[in-house]
Amino acid sequence: MLFQNNKLNPGYLKLDLYCRGIKIDSSCELVKDARTVLRTRAGLGSGLEAVLPGELYTNIPLEEHFVPQTPYLLKKENGNYAIYRDGKFVCNIRLPKRPKFYDQKTSSGKLMASIGVMQGTYLGIYPTEACGYWKEDSNCKFCSVGLNLGDKDAKEKSVQDVLETVIAAREEEKITFVHFNTGTYQVGECPKVELDELEPYLTPVKKETGLLVGVQTPPAPDLKRYDKLRDIGVDHVSFCFELWNDKILHELCPGKATVIGKKRYLDAIEYCAKVFKPGAVSGEIIAGLESVEDTLAAIEWITDHGAFPTICIFRPCVGTKLQEWNSPDTDEMVPIFRRMYESCIEKSVPIGIAPNANVSLVLLPREGRYFVEQRTIGFRMKEAINNTLKYLFRGYFHTRLWLHNVSH
Repeated sequence: MLFQNNKLNPGYLKLDLYCRGIKIDSSCELVKDARTVLRTRAGLGSGLEAVLPGELYTNIPLEEHFVPQTPYLLKKENGNYAIYRDGKFVCNIRLPKRPKFYDQKTSSGKLMASIGVMQGTYLGIYPTEACGYWKEDSNCKFCSVGLNLGDKDAKEKSVQDVLETVIAAREEEKITFVHFNTGTYQVGECPKVELDELEPYLTPVKKETGLLVGVQTPPAPDLKRYDKLRDIGVDHVSFCFELWNDKILHELCPGKATVIGKKRYLDAIEYCAKVFKPGAVSGEIIAGLESVEDTLAAIEWITDHGAFPTICIFRPCVGTKLQEWNSPDTDEMVPIFRRMYESCIEKSVPIGIAPNANVSLVLLPREGRYFVEQRTIGFRMKEAINNTLKYLFRGYFHTRLWLHNVSH
């Protein structure tokens, strides 16, 4: 499925690279030509940032145990980077340059690369302490948060540190979206609520930059907190419940499954889908750790409740408890991403609306279109409505951003 009628399917290539990784030829000069490989807290950013044909941003595994067996090889030829598969040319790709702002320091003296990281075309920020499950050895077994904190990721990030980094990224990378993420702190006798830790960053960033702001935290005990997030101006909320299968969830995410439980995540998704605008809520899951049928069931539940799925391919990151596990088979994953796209379109869940929000860590819902083989007239009409919403929102956003910049 990589080539159909001698034409490359970039969606399949993105998926296959997630599952197989890539080897680096001696001709490559990644230190000079590419973004630094920054192993961000969760671990999915541990690979090479690249842009495939069709402007599909990806983060390709380089270090995991399965990479030496990959059929893919990256070469540099006449100043361009090209992917080969089993010795045959596949396509040229583009490597985003290391942002200059990474080497700038905030007014407190911290390197901006330790405050926020470019993931595709958006800035990802994890501004608070490490997830509490790491302190109790009940962390998710595929997660590398506790391995990274304090290495390339600053332990403490002030509001000013974050604001200065966001502004620098906006000026250099022309970002439109900033995503804030936290771990879980409702552990043991700790009374912290994650939104209490995150909210101080949100208003200044929104007020000073006018950018789109996304938030991912465990579900707040009081769902009314999301009304406040909406009023602050938060544009997107996501909830990462990881797995649909309860048995596997308890085995692989003992802290999350026991302390919070999947139901609270689902309740939060259902509530926020009613509070926020259509297309502003997502449920995040991992493909490759449970059966395809379980993942498909999660997709149907998420879209039935007016949200869209964000689906990560399981990556057995180095140093984690699952580092020796196999990555999923590409062809087994195809029905998942096909259904992800179909389900969103069929149920009129807006996707791909935000401008310049190209995510490298996952295959986006809109990118699932590369796996849909036949479309009925009714389906195409719903696609057209989604595209109309996209153009309307992007016009609205750019107008709003221009007015914000003029007023500031």
